[in-house]
Amino acid sequence: MKLLLVFDFDHTIVDENSDTWVVKCAPASKLPDGIKHSYKKGYWTEYMGRVFRYLGDSGVKEEDMKRTMTTIPFTAGMKDLLDFIGKHKDIFDCIIISDSNAIFIDWILKASNVSQLFDEVFTNPASFDGGGYLTVQNCHIHDCAKCPINLCKRKILEEFVENGLTPRGEYSHIIYIGDGGNDLCPVMHLKKNDIVMPRHGYMLENMISQLSHNLVPVEASVINWSSGTEILDYLELLIKG
Repeated sequence: MKLLLVFDFDHTIVDENSDTWVVKCAPASKLPDGIKHSYKKGYWTEYMGRVFRYLGDSGVKEEDMKRTMTTIPFTAGMKDLLDFIGKHKDIFDCIIISDSNAIFIDWILKASNVSQLFDEVFTNPASFDGGGYLTVQNCHIHDCAKCPINLCKRKILEEFVENGLTPRGEYSHIIYIGDGGNDLCPVMHLKKNDIVMPRHGYMLENMISQLSHNLVPVEASVINWSSGTEILDYLELLIKG
């Protein structure tokens, strides 16, 4: 039986937020206050559209962005973990569900020669228009009141498990690796044989802990991590089982 690994991207595979990393391309590596303070909760994609428009207006080209984005650091131990996954692809199906965008993730994964490890990447579609401006769209339409308007990671995961590479009944475990608040919705729908791995010191760990204090624990096993090496060690034990 296979295992399904589900990765967040920002602050999980990479050790930064890719959407804020791109600001390094801006004049003086900062945004005007009017754009910086224009974010409205739940509407991050629209906010990034304004950021990309500003970068384009400032003369930032596709190659400038790519050069900057491919310098983003991976989280400690993550490349070792991905190498381990690559050696055991007969055991693991592996997907990314991220609120970044398709262009950034593609650039970053290909620059490190790890894109082939992921069977699917679910994120906000992005492209460069005829004027050289990066544009981004919402990932999908959903009706989850708990999630940002552009992305419900639970819906993505459920649809993948139902229609994806391996039928749900044939996964011995789903292992969800993430850090942020928008990872809680899918985590709450994992089952008792599944494992959620929140990054230590980040929001998802705190939210899961708070739920436990309120006697609403997640059904899946919870194993915190600080480096990709710790995840690797756990997976190694799991497959030796």
